[in-house]
Amino acid sequence: MIWTLCLERLQDEMPAHLFAMWIRPLQVEESDTNLRLLAPNPFFRKHIAEKYIERIRLLAVDFSDGRITQVSLEVGTKFMRAEESALSAPPSPPPPSTVAERPKPILNEGFTFGNFVQGKGNQLAYAACQAVLDNMADTRHNPLFLYGATGLGKTHLMQAVGHALMAKKRHARVLYLTSEKFVGGFVSALQRGAIDDFKKSCRDLDLLLIDDIHFLAGKGASLEEFFYTFNTLLENNGQIILTSDRYPKEIPDLDEQLKSRFSWGLTVQLDPPDLETRASILKKKAEINKMELPRTAALFIAQHIQANVRELEGALNKVMATARFQGRAIDIDIVKHALKDVLAVRARQVNIDSIQKMVAEYYRIPLRELLGQKRTRIYARPRQIAMALARELTGSSFPDIGVAFEGRDHTTVIHACDKVDELRKTDKEVADDYHNLIRSLHG
Repeated sequence: MIWTLCLERLQDEMPAHLFAMWIRPLQVEESDTNLRLLAPNPFFRKHIAEKYIERIRLLAVDFSDGRITQVSLEVGTKFMRAEESALSAPPSPPPPSTVAERPKPILNEGFTFGNFVQGKGNQLAYAACQAVLDNMADTRHNPLFLYGATGLGKTHLMQAVGHALMAKKRHARVLYLTSEKFVGGFVSALQRGAIDDFKKSCRDLDLLLIDDIHFLAGKGASLEEFFYTFNTLLENNGQIILTSDRYPKEIPDLDEQLKSRFSWGLTVQLDPPDLETRASILKKKAEINKMELPRTAALFIAQHIQANVRELEGALNKVMATARFQGRAIDIDIVKHALKDVLAVRARQVNIDSIQKMVAEYYRIPLRELLGQKRTRIYARPRQIAMALARELTGSSFPDIGVAFEGRDHTTVIHACDKVDELRKTDKEVADDYHNLIRSLHG
């Protein structure tokens, strides 16, 4: 067949993943003068028409010595063609259905909008999820790609959309999977000969939620299957929400076509929660667990646990367990006792407190003046350097640093960081001091 010769040449000319993704799925009907290519959907057809059809036409003419005069490209499958031809034939009894029952979406009962605490770092992501829920047909939000560090609430938000959609639409078809489970399900379906069931369970949906999509990078056949699932859902107006630890373009070993598709809709970053948001999260979690958490205790925990929400929850669980064991209400003493190991480790690490003490000692000024309100140069410049060091070495947010410097506004911290960055480029003394302080803080 002419098409077989074309395939062999294209396979030699193209990268393996592009050949597998775009050329291999094409079905072909060949006659004496015509090569009829069948693409699985309109989107697929458009891409083939733009990228590959001219090369295929040249190869077909060459290998057939001019016998092939027309190469057409349509949407369809050989199965669909056969089905159309059989419409006039007498009906035959349908075979018993072998389609597996759709897996029920396994959603965390606590991951609802009502249990989600909004803050500056996640307000846009929250609004985007609400927008998706309000208008599932809006292609501007499809796919919705949420990205950010571990433990910032991406999974909570995506599952909240699932919960809300099922409450709004009784028979909504929702599926939540981690990327590892997607790969595992695909491999298992291949081994059991049930790949059609797997495809149907992932593609016949109103809402598909895939967590940690970056883990699919480099997964070969599983990634190819997801590509088809992705395209099918978009063609059928199914909503897709994906999460990752990084921006789509920054995911290594991921096909450029998928990187582009992940950026088609709405891409939103989640940032670490600030001090007030962390405290609010703690109080909300305590309320869910029917425990009273005083604001002073919540702020104390929030000041010392800054990484992410999961670490906050872990710390709160230790505090609540200690309080229950001792039969006492939660207070600062209970918190310090429950978190003594965490606080001890933190004391040995570089944090805002250790930076403030080191800077005060280095410049031989009282710590109270470093933190105080005096604006004379002898205190103001070390204060700005301490703020800049806190930002660089701890990753704390501008508002959190401001709170640690006697409640200064975050704009003051931003100005200090910008000023120190400028001085390090123009003032050798400031640059040397900054370098010496970093070296001392790292021990």
